[in-house]
Amino acid sequence: MPHDGDALWEFLSGQGHLAERALSTPDAHVPLSDLAHGSSLGAPLEEFSDRSVLVATRGQLVAALALIELSGVARRVVLCPPDVSAEHVAIVIATAAVDTVVSDQRRDVAARPHVRTVLAGLPQRVSTGLSRRTRRRTEWILLTSGTTGAPKLVLHTLASLTGPIARDTAPVTTTVWSTFYDIRRYGGLQIFLRSVLGGGSLVLSDSGESADAFLGRVAALGVTHISGTPSHWRRALMSTAARKIAPRYVRLSGEIADQAILDRLRASYPDATIAHAFASTEAGVAFAVSDGRAGFPAGLIGDARGAVEKRIGDVEMRIEDGSLRIRSARTATRYLGDGAESLRDADGFVDTGDMVELVGDRYHFVGRRGGVINVGGLKVHPEEVEAVLNGHPEVRMSIVRPRKSPITGALVVAEVVPTRDDLDDPARARLAEELLELCRRQLPRHKVPASVALVRSLAIAATGKIARSSRA
Repeated sequence: MPHDGDALWEFLSGQGHLAERALSTPDAHVPLSDLAHGSSLGAPLEEFSDRSVLVATRGQLVAALALIELSGVARRVVLCPPDVSAEHVAIVIATAAVDTVVSDQRRDVAARPHVRTVLAGLPQRVSTGLSRRTRRRTEWILLTSGTTGAPKLVLHTLASLTGPIARDTAPVTTTVWSTFYDIRRYGGLQIFLRSVLGGGSLVLSDSGESADAFLGRVAALGVTHISGTPSHWRRALMSTAARKIAPRYVRLSGEIADQAILDRLRASYPDATIAHAFASTEAGVAFAVSDGRAGFPAGLIGDARGAVEKRIGDVEMRIEDGSLRIRSARTATRYLGDGAESLRDADGFVDTGDMVELVGDRYHFVGRRGGVINVGGLKVHPEEVEAVLNGHPEVRMSIVRPRKSPITGALVVAEVVPTRDDLDDPARARLAEELLELCRRQLPRHKVPASVALVRSLAIAATGKIARSSRA
C-alpha cells in the first residue's frame, strides 16, 4: 500500500496489468492504462503542484481519474459530492483555502477571485507521462454527511485512508468492485481505494440510473464485490435485477445492519460472504463483522462491561456513556477551519456518537445519540423500533419519526414499505395491525408506534442513508 507521501499513480504503475483494470460508468469504460500516457486534467500536472484543489465534478468517473492524478502532486485535494449546495461549496472553498477547482462542467463552479477552474474529462494523450511527478504528501479533505447545516471538513492522509486495506496481498485483477456509494464520501472512497490498490476494476454508480439499470450493468460486468448502506440494499432487493448478480462478497456500512437485512442478503446470495462494517468519516473503519449476526462480539471491546478498551490490530475501542469511541491510525487528523472543535477526546479517542447496548455476548447498535425521540421524558431510538418492524417478513423497509403531542411532547410514528405493492385495503389494515402487535410484544410501551402507515417508498438521501428529516 502507498505510504503517506506516495502518489496513487506511482503505486498503480508498479503493479502492472493496468490494461486489464478499468473504471466504468453507463457512458464510459476507461482502462487504467489510459493514464500511462494521458491525463484527464485540462492543464499540465505541474500546475497543480502545491495547490489546494476542489474536485467538484458532476460525474464520479472524472473525479476518480482526478484523484489518481492529483494524489502526490497537489498539496490538498477536497472531495465535493455533487449534492452540496452552492452556499456550502463557497464555505468549503473558503475553509479549505481552495485556489483551484477541477470540474467537468463548463460553468464556473467557484466564481470567486483568485480561484481558477480547470475543465477535466476523459484521458487525453499528453507529451509527458505521469510517472515523472514530484512526490509529496497530499492532504485529503472529506465532507461529513450531516443532513442539516454546513458540512464539517475532515482532514485525512492517504495513510489513514488506506489503513483498513490489507497491505501484503498480491494484486487480484479478477476482482471487480462496485458500490452504490458516491466515491466522494468516505464509504465510497474506501471502495475506490480498495479496488484500485487491490488490483481490481470498479463499476461506478450514476445518480440518474435506476436500480434495475445499475444492477443489470453490474451483472453484465461480472462484479464480484459490492457495497452499500442497508437502505441501498433494501431498495436493491426490491428490484428483479437483484437476482441477476452473483457476488462473492457483499458489504454493508453507513447505517445499522439489522438481522432482517442480513438474513435477506444471505437468502439472496447464499454463496457470498455477507459483512457489515462500522466506519465514520472522522473515526475511519473500525471493524467488519461477517458472522451473519447483527451487532458485534463483546470481545472487541474488552470486558463485558466495556470498562476497558481493547486493541484489535491497529484499532482500539471503548464504550463510554453508551457511546462507541475509537482510537487508531485510521482516524482523521483533525477538523479544518478556524475555531473547529477537537476531533478527539483527552485520551485520543473519537466519540462516534453511535450508541450501543450489551445483549448477551454481543453489542448492538441502537441509534445515534442526537436522534433520540423524547416520549414523556423516556428515550426512544428510531432505529431500534425500525429493527422490529423490518423483522416482519412482509416489510421491506421502514422509518420511525417523532410526531408532536400536547401530552408527552412527542409520539413515535412509523412508515413502512411492504414487500408487495398490490395489497388491497383489508390486507393493508391487517398488516398495519400485525406490525403494531409485533411492537407491543417486543418493545416497552413508550416505544410502540402510535400509528403505522404503509407507503410505496421511502426517500434515500444522497449519502445512501434513509432520509430522517422530521415531519413533526
